[in-house]
Amino acid sequence: MKNKFMLLTLFTLVIALLAGCGSGSATTDTNASESQAANESSSGTASGNKEIQELKVSFVPSKDPEQIITTTEPLKELLKKQLQTEGYTVDNVDINVGTTYEAVGEALSAGTTDIGFIPGGTYALYDDGADVILTATRAGLSNDSDAAKEWNDNKPTKPTDEQVTYYRSLFITGPSEKGKALAEKVNKGEELTWDDLNGANWAVMSSSSSAGYIYPTLWLQDHYQKSITDLAHVVQSDSYGSSFARLAAGQADIIVAYADARRDYEGQWTTDFGRKGTIWDETNVIGVTQPIYNDTISVSKTGPLMDDDFKAALQRAFIAIAQTPEGKEVIAVYTHEGYKEAQASDYDGERKAQELLRSMKK
Repeated sequence: MKNKFMLLTLFTLVIALLAGCGSGSATTDTNASESQAANESSSGTASGNKEIQELKVSFVPSKDPEQIITTTEPLKELLKKQLQTEGYTVDNVDINVGTTYEAVGEALSAGTTDIGFIPGGTYALYDDGADVILTATRAGLSNDSDAAKEWNDNKPTKPTDEQVTYYRSLFITGPSEKGKALAEKVNKGEELTWDDLNGANWAVMSSSSSAGYIYPTLWLQDHYQKSITDLAHVVQSDSYGSSFARLAAGQADIIVAYADARRDYEGQWTTDFGRKGTIWDETNVIGVTQPIYNDTISVSKTGPLMDDDFKAALQRAFIAIAQTPEGKEVIAVYTHEGYKEAQASDYDGERKAQELLRSMKK
């Protein structure tokens, strides 16, 4: 009896030990499974980024295309790095400059480019195929008058600390005899006639350029019930740089350009363009347009990439890039200093301008 009792006790003890070992093994397996799941979850977050093989970015040729390509080269890595933090792995960023403003708008509409740095006027023309996601901000200017003479009395124009979302277009005369005569009349407080303007040689930008065509046309319409197409002597420049080169050479008496363009070409005026006097001494303003809403970053509606999540990621990415020293150098090529979120209704004024232009062409 005693032996049976001892055997029973020993058997019970063995079962308990086995159960304890089994319980310990189960706990270890559970912890290992949980650890493995956690690792898989962490790995999934890193490797779960949406992969984009190629992101195409297009710029309009408002400056020399080679200058734009060189200046914006760092944007490739900046954009890849910033989008990585937004959950997108981009293998390659391709940057190109369109042959015209319209070419970039058409590429957005066709989905052959994904992102376009385009003026508001170009966006308004192509908003059937493009979505605006950001508008540029830039430093305001020390002069914001709509009176031409005040731009000549207060030269040179200086930047301010204020960030603004609009700019103006200026009618700028150069050192040609005709240019000087027009400027003298304005500076005396005299009104220019249509014959004064029609007798001059003009350099303008493409028809979708806000500062280089659309708003100057509206100004001519308001003052003379005429448009750029009514002028007798007009050439289209492929960039503002070529317009200033024509002005410096006396090939153009009047050019139209964004309000701080003379600041951008101040150095080239006496180097590349061969003038002895400064750009401020040798140019004058004879007309000032109404405010123009700033340039856009727009995206293609038809491309496969642009869902709402990716558009929001691009907004955050470009805003963040613009706040870095490297990013500021890149966007300075267009005199942009930052970006803020935009909506389509911001450019209703541009649409009205386009409607007027279309009606004038009929």
